[in-house]
Amino acid sequence: MTEHQLIRRTLTGDADAERQLYNAHVDRVYRLAFRMTGDGPLAEDLTQDTFIRAFDRLADFRGDGAFAGWLHRIATSVIYTALRKRQQLQRHETSGVEPEYLESVARAKTVDRDLRLRLDAAIGTLDLNHRLVFVMHDLEGFTHPEIAAAMDTPVGTAKARLSRARKKLRAQLSDYRVNYQNNSRDLEMES
Repeated sequence: MTEHQLIRRTLTGDADAERQLYNAHVDRVYRLAFRMTGDGPLAEDLTQDTFIRAFDRLADFRGDGAFAGWLHRIATSVIYTALRKRQQLQRHETSGVEPEYLESVARAKTVDRDLRLRLDAAIGTLDLNHRLVFVMHDLEGFTHPEIAAAMDTPVGTAKARLSRARKKLRAQLSDYRVNYQNNSRDLEMES
């Protein structure tokens, strides 16, 4: 059965068709939510919120583009809204915390032993727009037009944000590369 047939059947109340649409797309929506939040339970909640909103608005899907693109625009909106609310809450919760403590926490986050942890931490420091473009393009494999549509922005803006995100990440990880190269040289000398 094609995706358009599943959509038509879902609109008539066919629960099996709805489940098939869900199963076809849930993993990719969850991965996007998890990579944006770094929080498994929150990513699960956002995935569910995405599908609830999508199925509520399924009649609005015109079929001009891919269903996956339309669904990911909804996911992006749900995730983006949740992250903004979370940042506002965190700002409120930390407003009485001493700046020295916040600086020590920030330093502790960047002192990682493994590149993967360093990269995750660096991605987490990007603002929402840059993080979303980086995750969608470089980690999830979305195209620039898909990202632009999901973020409701011109393709050129999406490309520029990706470029700036990569530049920020390179700058944040440059000391890791230098340390890695120095450690590699030291190991070669010992051999």
